[in-house]
Amino acid sequence: MSGFAESITVEDLERDPYPIYEQLREESPVAFVPAINSWLATRWEDVQIVSNKPEIFSAEDDNAPVVRHFGSPAIIHTDGAVHKELRKGLAAHYMPGKVASYIDGLARPIAKQHIERLRNNGQAELMSEYFEPVSVLCLAKTLGLGDVGSEVLMEWFHGLAMGAINFAQDPERTKQCDETKVQIEAALDPLLTRLEQEGDGSPLSHLLHHSMPEGEVRSRDFILPSVYVTLLGGMQEPGHGGANTLFGLLHNPEQLGALMNDPKTWVPKAVQEGVRWIAPIGTQGRSPIEDFEMAGVVVPKGASISSVLASANRDTAVFEKPDDFDMTRKQSTVASFGFGPHFCAGKWFANAQMEIMLEVLFEMLGDIEMVEGSPPEFFGWEFRAPTSFKVRFKAK
Repeated sequence: MSGFAESITVEDLERDPYPIYEQLREESPVAFVPAINSWLATRWEDVQIVSNKPEIFSAEDDNAPVVRHFGSPAIIHTDGAVHKELRKGLAAHYMPGKVASYIDGLARPIAKQHIERLRNNGQAELMSEYFEPVSVLCLAKTLGLGDVGSEVLMEWFHGLAMGAINFAQDPERTKQCDETKVQIEAALDPLLTRLEQEGDGSPLSHLLHHSMPEGEVRSRDFILPSVYVTLLGGMQEPGHGGANTLFGLLHNPEQLGALMNDPKTWVPKAVQEGVRWIAPIGTQGRSPIEDFEMAGVVVPKGASISSVLASANRDTAVFEKPDDFDMTRKQSTVASFGFGPHFCAGKWFANAQMEIMLEVLFEMLGDIEMVEGSPPEFFGWEFRAPTSFKVRFKAK
């Protein structure tokens, strides 16, 4: 076992995982980290193996925080027929063609409304006033939760996240997650009751009804773990990815200038680079079906192993100067949305939202700069983004 891996703490990872990933890639690319009771695969090539080979690495892992806290079957920790059933139930509304048909009419008015509220203030805290509320409201509307306010939705996200990141089984994080699930189930109850009686074509309705015999619906126990996963990832990825991208642009004025002169060309490339540079979701969890040797070590059957997408995105074997934000780099596949059968079905929904959030921000605000003395402080390794993002600007 790597002595360095033994010394890694949860606090180290949450403070800044990237120096840790760099050292692991160089010294112990597949290593067991006792603090999280999981192996980490950190090189691009090893991440590909863990994520892309379900015949070797199963998504089913009873020790995964999502399974322990959200229950089973959770869409990201199932295989075979159950996984296909859940994915077909949720993914239809988030495929690229479908997303293109509704995303602008959904996300752009919400983004404009939030910028309008703050544009005359001259300054804002963009996480709580823009990126997170726009992100959570867009997902909620697609799920039929349009009457739930952004503050409640953001509390749901942060509460669910406490369970999903709880590798160390911290009782306080467990409590926060459990209390959040109670709130969500209470809010969902009337909606699910209505949808069970009569579907409406929404993702939740489709999840309940698709491929079921007439008059039958899936049980709530079966769908709720995947609903929690969808709420968590769908509310988190776009807002955090958009904030991470803006942070990269503000640190690179020449790139920001190029984007402002030609947003149609550069906004999509900036988003692609932003989610590579700081991946909003850090890992895909797996478990080997049998003992498996890779990178000179044997990962035991049934162990938890995380393919670290965030680390793969900084692998020098794939990306030149990977620690730099550079939207002009030659575009290539990034690991941020995962690989294999469990790649993120919300990829197109998230990307489109991020692009719209940045377009609206730059259309309505000018001379954006970070507040001196209050730089964004990042937190997290499973979910990484600024905890606050204070900026000054001028209204256009």
